Amino acid sequence: MITKNNDTLILDGIHYISRKPVRILIKDGVIINITESFSSDIAEDLTFVAPGLIDNQVNGYKGIDFADEHITDERLKSAAEAVWSDGVTTFLPTLVTNSNENLVRNFRILSDAINDTFFRGSIPGFHLEGPWLSTEEGYYGCHPAHYLRNPSWKEFLEYQEAAGGKIMEVTLAPELEGAQEFIRLCKKNGILAAIGHTNASAEQIDTAVKNGARLSTHLGNGCANMINRHRNPLWPQLASDELTISLIADGQHLLYEELKVFFKIKGMDKIILVSDVTCLAGMDPGEYTYLGSRVILNNEGLAMNPDLNCLAGATFPLKKGIETMMAATGCTLGQAINMATRNVAGILGMNDRGTLAPGKRADIILFDLDGDSWDIKTVFVAGKSVYNKHIDERQ
Repeated sequence: MITKNNDTLILDGIHYISRKPVRILIKDGVIINITESFSSDIAEDLTFVAPGLIDNQVNGYKGIDFADEHITDERLKSAAEAVWSDGVTTFLPTLVTNSNENLVRNFRILSDAINDTFFRGSIPGFHLEGPWLSTEEGYYGCHPAHYLRNPSWKEFLEYQEAAGGKIMEVTLAPELEGAQEFIRLCKKNGILAAIGHTNASAEQIDTAVKNGARLSTHLGNGCANMINRHRNPLWPQLASDELTISLIADGQHLLYEELKVFFKIKGMDKIILVSDVTCLAGMDPGEYTYLGSRVILNNEGLAMNPDLNCLAGATFPLKKGIETMMAATGCTLGQAINMATRNVAGILGMNDRGTLAPGKRADIILFDLDGDSWDIKTVFVAGKSVYNKHIDERQ
């Protein structure tokens, strides 16, 4: 239920953790008060209320590729509107392995675009995944192998300048020459260093953690199909108490038993959910070209690169990960949502969002649940409605 009293926005809903009716007061884009209230008969008509989801790995959306040389302000706005409609109020556009020219150009385009007040701080920065990834077959996944190279801080500074200083996260393989020094410099400069697409040894991963790496990018993916059962990059990342792991829990990238084991090992505080969606999200089944390779999108939303025999990113929104995590692990709605909100805000150092609390940005979603399946009703970014299902369906 949404009402307004002068300049104060009032949201009534069922709290996603306590499952009790709450009233949230919002002013100037910030939550100013939350109270439990209402009689039970009113509560029956309320939807769930939760903080807006945060996705740190979005490569594109519904036909819009952030690495496309033809990306424009308007196309980025269209992508943002699609992302918002799926309950994500903060996201990091992600650029993956490509040529130096492509990365410089597109970081500059994206950086210029997000200064528009239209985004309302919904895009605080960017994620660079590659080009400093393992060159071993299987570990680089569908990243174009001819662009893979060793880390270079000089090269990164060129990207960071083009991005207006807004690259917040870098995924790289710590076994590469120069990677450990690169990770140290990331920590020194307040950039999140993430381990991914790697065949690093336990010692190399341990060194990366000591140098400042704090996240494992989509653990269990970006990995060869055949690995040594004892000496592989999965065990040391799971064993590290300092590493948070990100998971693509879309029901395709990881098996339920993997999600269940990862959850038991890391617990709810050391896991974040990511979508890793590409421009194929929301597209019709068929054959496409992505990252310069042929990709087949089937009726179940599985995007497969048949030539490399690997998945080509994901096509399901972040809310699908919450649904799958609940089904696979038996975790609560509150725990699953925290993995896509509070935990992500924490690892990215965004203390102004990620929870429902006074003083936080009013990034809020209202939704119904049918079993574990979500139905997003309304989405607010900094107190402004950016999606309303009832209105959008009539247009």
